[in-house]
Amino acid sequence: MSIMSYTGGTVLAMAGDDCVCIASDLRLGEQMNTVAVDQKKVHKMSDKVYVGLCGFHSDAKTVLDKIMFRKNLYELRENRSIKPKVLATIISNLAYQHRFGSFFTEPLVAGLDPVSHKPYICAMDTIGNICTPEDFVAIGTGAEYLLGVSESFWRKGMNSEELFEATAQSMLSALERDAASGWGAVVYTITKNNVNIRTIKARMD
Repeated sequence: MSIMSYTGGTVLAMAGDDCVCIASDLRLGEQMNTVAVDQKKVHKMSDKVYVGLCGFHSDAKTVLDKIMFRKNLYELRENRSIKPKVLATIISNLAYQHRFGSFFTEPLVAGLDPVSHKPYICAMDTIGNICTPEDFVAIGTGAEYLLGVSESFWRKGMNSEELFEATAQSMLSALERDAASGWGAVVYTITKNNVNIRTIKARMD
């Protein structure tokens, strides 16, 4: 088994009309053994910016600490909230600095620009190469199951409720097929007015 899939986990982000959804499963495993069923994989960076981390759990925790340190330094120096595109660049630079001994984690950034409210989603590999699609992006062990079904659910110009439904149904479909992810999912719906957090039930086996 690959070290990237050792602890399992899946994160999905979808972009809509002035809104973004980011969802993750709740399982933490040790290969096929389930260790915890309430594992947080999506982390708040600012009011409208979130980061999802999949891969080897201890590396994901280390990377999260380094991201928070750099994000806090940026906000102190610039005296403003960080934009999702800026955060993605910071994480990409961090990953590339460690390219000869990279962290076994795939970061995902999702959020709204604090000024224009334009949605931004991106994912990157272990050395920081950024992929910024306009529709959806997925990381983790369930990513290969998510891409096909997300393509059928996603459409351009969805409002926040439609986007939540598309994200939730895509996640549930992937969790049915990926043995290393599951035990429910949490979906963050980010709009210019608020952030709505909902937990959805999935298979518990």
